Amino acid sequence: MANSHTYGEVWQTCLERLQQQTSQEEFARWFAPIKALTFDGTNLRLKVPSQSYIDHIENKYQNILGQIIYQYFGRQTRVIYAIPDEASVAVNADTTAISNYMHQTDTSNIKNPFTIPGLQRRIKFDPQLNNKYTFSTHIEGECNRLARSAGRTVALTPGSSPFNPLYIYGGSGLGKTHIVQAIGHEVCERHPELQVLYVSTNKFMAQYQTAVKNKETNDFVHFYQMVDVLIIDDIQELSGRAGTQNVFFNIFNHLQMAGKQLILTSDKPPVELADIEQRLLTRFKWGLSAKIDTPDYETKLKIIRAKAESMDISLTEEVVNYLADNISANIREIEGALLSLKANANFMGRRISTSLAKDVLKAYVQVTQKEISVARIAEIVCQYYDIDEQSLNSSKRTRDLAQARQVAMYLAKQHTKLPLAAIGAAIGGRNHATVLHSFKQVTNMLDTDKLFRSQIEEIEKMIIAG
Repeated sequence: MANSHTYGEVWQTCLERLQQQTSQEEFARWFAPIKALTFDGTNLRLKVPSQSYIDHIENKYQNILGQIIYQYFGRQTRVIYAIPDEASVAVNADTTAISNYMHQTDTSNIKNPFTIPGLQRRIKFDPQLNNKYTFSTHIEGECNRLARSAGRTVALTPGSSPFNPLYIYGGSGLGKTHIVQAIGHEVCERHPELQVLYVSTNKFMAQYQTAVKNKETNDFVHFYQMVDVLIIDDIQELSGRAGTQNVFFNIFNHLQMAGKQLILTSDKPPVELADIEQRLLTRFKWGLSAKIDTPDYETKLKIIRAKAESMDISLTEEVVNYLADNISANIREIEGALLSLKANANFMGRRISTSLAKDVLKAYVQVTQKEISVARIAEIVCQYYDIDEQSLNSSKRTRDLAQARQVAMYLAKQHTKLPLAAIGAAIGGRNHATVLHSFKQVTNMLDTDKLFRSQIEEIEKMIIAG
């Protein structure tokens, strides 16, 4: 169980993420007052002022809050709200439901300025950009160079470059949203007089439906015609939505003819989009279609190092290489694995090693390695310390032999699923108490002896490589 200082720090990180993704007023009103009381590895108890807080958060912010808690506390987390002088209220943080939010871009807090009476042409509105998605935090590689370079060009002269629209496509989790939001940030910095807006296609459709219901379709169209740089994420979601396609066609035409910039993302190229009007598909092809591919190995290494640094996680090159070898290049998976590494290190008191990385990756990928046996571990330990297995299993208690046995038992506990008694029986017929004592001894030495720690890491590398 994590101490209060540790989970308090993690909750503070969650609040910082919430502050980035909500307005100043929303954060101050609904999230700043929440305090983390306890976290036992599964149950996160949050102190809230009243039942109305719970109702409002669950109704309006469940997606964003669930996503952030999932990332920082783990997918197993169950949120329990504690109200002063009242019984705690448990919220079922179903892991499947929470995981569904991981691949969504939250735009639920976008306001519809067209509903404001007396709206004027140059009113400024929030561009809805995430502060962490900038070019300075983006890792360039052969896989994304065309999209990134075109994006930088667009940011210099939005609407005047030949890349209009700029259509960026590729698989989920490869960084499309990062690049288009980075373009938005760059435009805001270089051209502060321009109106920039990032919106997901799903949010665009929801706004349109609300406008139709309230008989405000003209106001909806006029608002979007005010935008100088319109960034639409996941345009493939327009598939089969004839009404929304028609209104988007009108907005697209107006902006294009007015010299405004359009930036679109999709999971596939225009030619492969289904159930979208041909006149829209034709316009999607007018500018540049830039594909983002899966990062090559070297780029993946850079991404892992950069993400670890941004999360304040210290990784050895051995762990970096292990992650690169065994996890896909999906950036969300990389972030999830690194967050789990950090959480395990903080909450469980474990050192970030190749062994821990192996345990963490089981939740993300199928790590294809042959089963490690006690016999294999004993063989590698004997090889490393230059002793024979007969001596390792004997009753001799010289310092070198005793340490080798302790190391073998420690590694067997770390890398096999055998109970302590079975490990002891396999290494000289020792009992489970001896194995437990050995594990504690080695763990203590790892914390205090850097040379010993590097030796254990070297032995682990030999075991895993085998």
